[in-house]
Order: sequence, then structure tokens, then C-alpha cells
Amino acid sequence: MAMESRADFGRLRWACRRGIRELDVLLTRYVDEKFRAAPAAEQEAFRRLLEAQNPVIYAYCLGQEEPSSPEMRALLLRIVGGAAGDR
Repeated sequence: MAMESRADFGRLRWACRRGIRELDVLLTRYVDEKFRAAPAAEQEAFRRLLEAQNPVIYAYCLGQEEPSSPEMRALLLRIVGGAAGDR
């Protein structure tokens, strides 16, 4: 999707609030700092990630589980890498 409308971006940002502080920080930081400049495939992977249950996202971020799609793996590297200072 091209440029998000302000309302769409607000809904996307709200979906980043998962009720687990660590996930809230990681997902919100990604959406605020990297989402708009990301390629369409990465944006779509992020939307799919937000559809997953919290324990799955948490396991992905901790490296306890690995998603099957290469797009999702690359996205998680950007999300988690960004938290470690890879900006």
C-alpha cells in the first residue's frame, strides 16, 4: 500500500499495542521509524505479523521460533535489530 492515510496509520499504530510492554515498544518503534519508508512487501509482512497472536510474535522477537516466510524473517531482523541500535 502506498502512503497510509492518517486514520489508517493511526489504526496500524494502535494495533501495535499488544499489552506486553516489550512488544509494544518494538512494534511501535518500527511503525514510527521505519514503516512508511519500507517497501510494500515489508509493509504487508508487518500487517500479517500484527494478525498473529502475542505469544507467537514474542517468540519470533526472542528468536525462539522462526517464521516460515523469508519476508517475515527479514522484517523481524529489522524490528529486533532496530531495538539493538541497528538504525
